Amino acid sequence: HFCVQIQSRRAGTGARHGPLSEINMPSNIEIKAALKNWDRAVTTAHRLSGKSPEVIHQQDIFFRSEGARLKLRIFGPQQGELIRYERPDVAAARCSRYLIAPTSDPQALLEILTKALGTNGIVEKTRNLFLVGQTRVHLDRVEGLGDYLELEVVLRPGQSEIEGKHIAEKLLSSFEVGEQDLIGEAYVDLLAKRSAI
Repeated sequence: HFCVQIQSRRAGTGARHGPLSEINMPSNIEIKAALKNWDRAVTTAHRLSGKSPEVIHQQDIFFRSEGARLKLRIFGPQQGELIRYERPDVAAARCSRYLIAPTSDPQALLEILTKALGTNGIVEKTRNLFLVGQTRVHLDRVEGLGDYLELEVVLRPGQSEIEGKHIAEKLLSSFEVGEQDLIGEAYVDLLAKRSAI
């Protein structure tokens, strides 16, 4: 069976289709690791991509949600995305499926969702985005945590999850990341653990 990725470019689109698992959409495979050498990772990503990165500041506000994670990603005063996603917390290549609804008024949406659901954590990060073939290479500097590598392989129609995992694992080897560096938890969970110490 294939995992499914659901991506809606309009709020409310997914509601017409029922449960996320019923929608036959392209999938992506993700893998994440802690970085010990940021400069080396940037050099490797630049070499593989052949281009300089797109540098993006992201603020992710997580809300209380049953069965999946729900977050509002704010890029600026007039640009954001509401994202609902399901992904296993395993330290390996894993499938992610999600719905995305862009918004031009993230502050209003933040106020509504905060009052309706309550927040569950905030993640601030600067993301360096490189494109390598069908893979989005994210080099993230996360406030309060450190530096991380995240690979997101966007599967093509008919491409298997196994093939996507092979692509992710092969690309990961280029960054000289060890198995002990792989991360299963979301950044928001890692921050919660650190604040609890």
